[in-house]
Amino acid sequence: QVQLVESGGGLVQPGGSLRLSCAASGFTFRANPMNWYRQAPEKGRELVATISSTGGSTNYADSVKGRFTISRDNAKNTVYLQMNNLKPEDTAVYFCNGPGRPGAYWGQGTQVTVSS
Repeated sequence: QVQLVESGGGLVQPGGSLRLSCAASGFTFRANPMNWYRQAPEKGRELVATISSTGGSTNYADSVKGRFTISRDNAKNTVYLQMNNLKPEDTAVYFCNGPGRPGAYWGQGTQVTVSS
């Protein structure tokens, strides 16, 4: 069965960085686009970034462009989200999603808190 397992969240000060990882299994990872979403308290789920199956094409929400980078390692069945210059408004639970755009499966989420 499809499994998506996120890791790498935590508490960071404004301006800091975190890298999230999502380990995928149960499907042909290298053949599928993948996505990161986030959900802040009392808000809907927001698409943050997407990446094509080869990693050659990426797209970002306007709110994270220039600060976040999505990447993938198809040999490790893992997708990453590098988050730099974090802001308090980036505080949310971050979810891995796939396979596809959007996909039918979600990880359990990882909490990112940006606070001084």
